[in-house]
Order: sequence, then C-alpha cells, then structure tokens
Amino acid sequence: MDIRSYNRDAWNREVEGGESRWTKPVDSEIIARARNGDFSIVLTENIPVPHRWFPPLKGADVLCLASGGGQQGPVLAAVGANVTVFDNSPAQLEQDQLVAEREALTIKTVEGDAADLSMFTDESFDLVFNPCSTVFMQDVRAVWRECARVLRPGGILMTGSMNPIHYIFDLFKMDEDILEVTHAIPYSDLTSLPKEDLDEQLARGLPVEFGHSLTDLLGGQLDAGFVITDMYEDYMLESPLHNYHPSYIATRALKK
Repeated sequence: MDIRSYNRDAWNREVEGGESRWTKPVDSEIIARARNGDFSIVLTENIPVPHRWFPPLKGADVLCLASGGGQQGPVLAAVGANVTVFDNSPAQLEQDQLVAEREALTIKTVEGDAADLSMFTDESFDLVFNPCSTVFMQDVRAVWRECARVLRPGGILMTGSMNPIHYIFDLFKMDEDILEVTHAIPYSDLTSLPKEDLDEQLARGLPVEFGHSLTDLLGGQLDAGFVITDMYEDYMLESPLHNYHPSYIATRALKK
C-alpha cells in the first residue's frame, strides 16, 4: 500500500468534508492579534505551546512540518517569522494559501513526505514546528533525522505525539466509551487491526495511523542529535481514556 498517497487523499477528503478542526483556517481576528505579538498555537489538542519554548520569531526561518490547514503557519507569519508550510495534502496547503492571500502574509507552501525533506538544504531553519501528525507517518525516526539535518545548530524542534498507550485499546470500542486492551505497541492500522476492521476503516476513507513506541518517539529524537529540554502532556477529551491518562505528549528539543 502506498501510505503517503492514501493519506494524502484521505486528508484532501477531510478538507472537503469540513468537519475536522485541523482543516479550518484561522480567522482575521487571530491574525490581527498575532501581528501585535499576542498569539497562541497548539502542538496537541488543548494546551497552547508555552511562549518560553519559542526562539525570537521576528525574521526566524520556520518550517511548519505536516502543519497544513491554515492554522499555525499563518499565525507564525503574522508574528514576523519567515514561514514555510510543508504538508502531504495539497488541500491542506490551500488553506494556508487562502489565509496568506486574505491577510497579505508571505508564506511558502511545499507538498511532500515529512521523511524526505531533500528539497531543503542542510541548516535551513531555526525552528521546526510539528503538530501531532507523526501518527500518519510510518517511519518516525526518518522524520527526526530530516528535522535535525534541516535545522541550524541550536535550532528547535517542537512536536506533538500520541502517547502509545492510546493505541493499546480497541479503537472501535473506544468510540463506544469502552477501554479494552487489545493491541501491542508499536501499532499499525495495516497490521494490528483484524481484516474486517481495516476494510471498514479504508472504506470510510480515514487516514491510516501508526502508534509509535516511546523509544522511537523520544529516543529517536535523541539518536538524531537532539536534546529534549521540556515537555508536557495533554488529553483527548472525546476519548474515554481522558478520565485516566493523557493521550498526547508535546516535546521541545534542541539540536546540539
């Protein structure tokens, strides 16, 4: 299965459907506040990224990685950063272009695979901002290596990840507020689900997901040359798991 092509089409459909909060561009009021330095963006579902995590943004070269949808990229551009938004979905990138044109912002958009940033030269960026999207990427270690390559020394990687505990449960029963331990980690829709469940998932056109281990999510950043300097957890409020454990991990890492 060509996972990149399938997930690209799936996210294009998400944009067309207009239901997902991650496909809805920010409004003009948010951009106006950001121009005055008053901004708030997320790596996970609810908790804003602390301002102390950011380097000086005016004039900074920022890569919003797998961050299409007209949300984080336009806000950072309004603050004064030189923003490149990189995403697998052209429809998501069109949302960023829409906000850029509407608000007279300069944003570069690039379509591609986050595990292959070969269109960017070494040490091109000061910040890589990666909201929770590695669940749609099969080889997360390759993503971290590419992030390290395109960041300048002292550059910062901010990423939101799904805690692997989310994927140990039967995901269909979770929709019914039932927590039943079913899957081993690492998880993959393609190999962890029974055939009939996978067929239903694909028939619905939902993106294919991967539940990576902490060794790959956190240890992979360390192996790529990062030092993790801060982190926080966040909850998926529509999941029954939120009554017991966070579903998200956000990390800030510094390239050595």
